[in-house]
Amino acid sequence: MFDLSKKRHRLRIVIPAYPAFNIYSHVAKKTTALGPVCVASAVNEMEKWDVEIIDENNLRRYGPRNDSGAADHEFLQRQRPADVVGLYGGLTSTAPRLYEIARFYKNKGVVTIAGGQHFVENNIAEGLNSSIDYIVIGEGEETIKELLEVIEGKRKKKEVKGIAYLSDGQIICTPEREPLVDFDKLPVPDFSLVRYAKIELYPIGRIRGCGMDCEFCTVKGKPRYASPERQLECISSLVETKDARHFFIVDDLFGQQRDETIRFCNMFKRYQKNIGKRLDVIVQIRLDKAKDLELLSAMRQAGINTVAIGFESPIEEELKAMKKRVRAQDMIALARTYHKFGFLVHGMFIFGYPLKESMSFKMPIKERIKRFRNFIKKAKIDTVQVLLPVPLPGTELRHRLEEQNRIYSTQDVGWEYYDGNFPLFEPDAPMTAIEMQVAINKIMGKFYQFKYMFLLGMHVFTFPALVFSLHNIKAGWKKWYRPWRNNLARFGGWIIMKGWTSELKKGKFLQKLKTAKKHLKTTHF
Repeated sequence: MFDLSKKRHRLRIVIPAYPAFNIYSHVAKKTTALGPVCVASAVNEMEKWDVEIIDENNLRRYGPRNDSGAADHEFLQRQRPADVVGLYGGLTSTAPRLYEIARFYKNKGVVTIAGGQHFVENNIAEGLNSSIDYIVIGEGEETIKELLEVIEGKRKKKEVKGIAYLSDGQIICTPEREPLVDFDKLPVPDFSLVRYAKIELYPIGRIRGCGMDCEFCTVKGKPRYASPERQLECISSLVETKDARHFFIVDDLFGQQRDETIRFCNMFKRYQKNIGKRLDVIVQIRLDKAKDLELLSAMRQAGINTVAIGFESPIEEELKAMKKRVRAQDMIALARTYHKFGFLVHGMFIFGYPLKESMSFKMPIKERIKRFRNFIKKAKIDTVQVLLPVPLPGTELRHRLEEQNRIYSTQDVGWEYYDGNFPLFEPDAPMTAIEMQVAINKIMGKFYQFKYMFLLGMHVFTFPALVFSLHNIKAGWKKWYRPWRNNLARFGGWIIMKGWTSELKKGKFLQKLKTAKKHLKTTHF
C-alpha cells in the first residue's frame, strides 16, 4: 500500500530486458530508451518525489544482478524502496519480462504503472490483468504527474486524461489527452537519472509523429515539432555534463520539417566550431530525401555521418502492400546519392512481407534472397539489418492478418518472439515459415563474415601508403576510413550473428511453431 505519511516518495522506472540475445543486444548496452528519460525528468521536478531509471539492458556499472543474470529487483527494493514503479512497454518482445516485474512489485505492495505505444496501449485488458494498476495512453510527461497526484490522494482518477484502470472488474478509460505541441515547456531529458548504465550513444528527439501511414507501424498522426534551439539545448547539455560525443536522433523521419532541419544543421555546425569538438550523429531518414541536395549538404557539414534508411524491400509488390511511397527501381540511385555525399548507409529491410489477397504475386525463396543480396550490393549499403515482418498490436498489418486467420496464437508463439527474428504468421506461398527465418540468416550471413577480420588487418597496413600518397591528406583519410570501418562493422556483425544463431538453436521455437500451425484452422494461402 502507498504510504501517505512518508515525507518523500520514489518512482522507479524500469526498462525490461530483451527476452534473449538478439541483433539489438550489442547496441542496447551502449544506449537507453528516450521515452522513459523524458517521463522521469518530468517527475523529477515534482515536490516530494525522487525518481530513477533502471535499464535492464544496460547495467554495466555494477548493476545488481541475481543468480540468473537478470536485474536484481529484490536488492533494489531493499536498498532504495520504490513506492511506485513505472514499466516501459514500448517493445512488444519485452512484454513477458514486463509482466514478471509487475508481479514482483505488486506482491510487494508497490503501485505499478505501464505505458508504451507499441505494446501496452494496444493490450490494455491483458496489461490490467497482469499486475498493472494503471496504463498510460499516449505521451506520458503530463499524465504521469497527474497520476502520481492521484496516488498521493490529491486528485481523482476521473480527472486524469489518458489512463486506463480496473474498477470493480471493469476497464475504465478516461478521455484521451491531446498530443503535446509545446515541447519547450518540458524539462531537458536528464540522463543522470539512469542508474548503473554506461551510455555512449545518447538518444535525442525533436519530432513526434509520422504522416507516412505505413501498414506495419503504430506511429501515426501529424508530425509535431520542437524548435531547433530546443534540440541543440539537449545536445549541449549532454556535451557539458556527460562529455557526450555520439548521438542518435530518434525521429522517425529526419528532415520532415525541411527548412527548420537545415537551420538546426547550421546551428549545430556553428556550435561544434565554437566548442572545438567534432560530434558524431546518426539519423533515421527517408530514402527520397536524397533528392534534396541542399539538405544533404547541410547534414554532412553538421557532422551527421550515418543515415539509417528503411528500404524495407527491393520487391515492388511488397512495397505496395506496405504502403511505401517509393518505387523499387528508383531506390538504388537514391541510395548511391547518400553514398556519394559521404554518408555511411545503414539499410533496414523486411523479408517476406505478406501481400494483400488482391495481389497475385509469387516468387521462389531463392529468387527473393537473390533480389535482396543484389540490391544491397548495387546500392552500396554499408551495414544491413534484415528482419521478418512483425504484426505488432494495433497495426493495420496485424488486423489484416487476423482477418485472414494467419497469425500464430500468442499462447503458442508468445510476445517474446516479436522482435523480427521469428516467423509469426503463415507466409505467402510458396514460402514456409522456417524458410523465411533461414532466409534472413542467409542474407545477413553473406554480408557479415569472418573473412573481414583478415581484410581488416590487411587494410591497416595500407594506411600510410594510401593516406600519404595523395596530396590532400584529408581526402586520403576519407578514402581509407570507409572501407576500414566497413570491414570492422562486417566482422563485428559476424560476431553478433554468431551469438544470435547460437541463441536461436538453444530455444524451443521449432516445437512451438509446429503447435501453432496445428491450431490454425487452415494453413494454405
